[in-house]
Amino acid sequence: MTLTDAPARLEVGGVGLCALTERDVVAAVRERWRAGQGGSIITVNVDILRTLSHDPDLRKLIADASLVVADGMPLVWAARLMGHPLPERVTGSSLVFSLADAAARDGRSIFLLGGARGVPEASADVLRARYPELRVVGALAPPFGFDATEDGMDHVVRAVRAAEPDLVLVGLGFPRQERTIERLRQALPQAWYLGCGAGIPMAAGQFRRAPALMQRLGLEWLHRLALEPRRLAGRYLRDDAPFALAMMVVALRARRRTAPPDDRLRGSALSAPVPGKEVRPLAVVIVTYASAGVVAGCLEALPAALEGAGDARVIVVDNASPDDTLDVVRRVAPQARIVRR
Repeated sequence: MTLTDAPARLEVGGVGLCALTERDVVAAVRERWRAGQGGSIITVNVDILRTLSHDPDLRKLIADASLVVADGMPLVWAARLMGHPLPERVTGSSLVFSLADAAARDGRSIFLLGGARGVPEASADVLRARYPELRVVGALAPPFGFDATEDGMDHVVRAVRAAEPDLVLVGLGFPRQERTIERLRQALPQAWYLGCGAGIPMAAGQFRRAPALMQRLGLEWLHRLALEPRRLAGRYLRDDAPFALAMMVVALRARRRTAPPDDRLRGSALSAPVPGKEVRPLAVVIVTYASAGVVAGCLEALPAALEGAGDARVIVVDNASPDDTLDVVRRVAPQARIVRR
């Protein structure tokens, strides 16, 4: 991709995503560094898409970014269902390392912004140890709510501008990090900014990423859920899972509307039923562990998410929940098949 190229964007869930690999993203940043141009990268996941669906005013934060990539396998799957696939998932936690590596090789400096007290400094130590040539010119853990006041935001902007970094890793969560990036770009337009969410504490070793196989299968959310069940169970199971399913149903409908007539007659999984040919139902698999407090909301949201999807079966795979998760499943969705692990 050359400097004059505008990355192609594919609309998934109402957001335009760049069809780029992680290597493409790093190459684009390095090229713009050489040209003295700044920019920003936003990594979009299902939770961000769901937030945008409730607050459309936030979409401008995404639209104004230089590069917008899919940080979530459901987005990649939805793009494939639409027939315009994204090349791969590109995560903020991976870009923390690949962009730090590029900065070290190009003699560029970085600033780490976000995380609890001491976390950005610990992350900086890890990155320096891995990339000895890397110049870290600042690390700051702003107090919670700093962005609610003009003085708090100004303090952060002044600190970053004084350090004059080439790359700022911003891990504050959506939409706080994107709003902060918007202000920082006004003050220091020649720098690049990455909204990396939990990428800074991950780099610091606060918790590990899922094994590579789980990442490839799109199960990293399950790994995170096991690490932080109290904080993430409601978000992942009650909120994000039905939204992701609805997004893929919409993608299927879009594929059916745009597929050429001959494609519709080939008997693929996306085609209309063919007389005499077995049509397999859609399988919705929900993985639970100690999920009694959130699984009802997930199951109750499924009918609306599956509207128009045809025959569908719900399978609940339970990992020996010590609470009454399965009793809730039987009560709310008696037709669901239960698999005990």
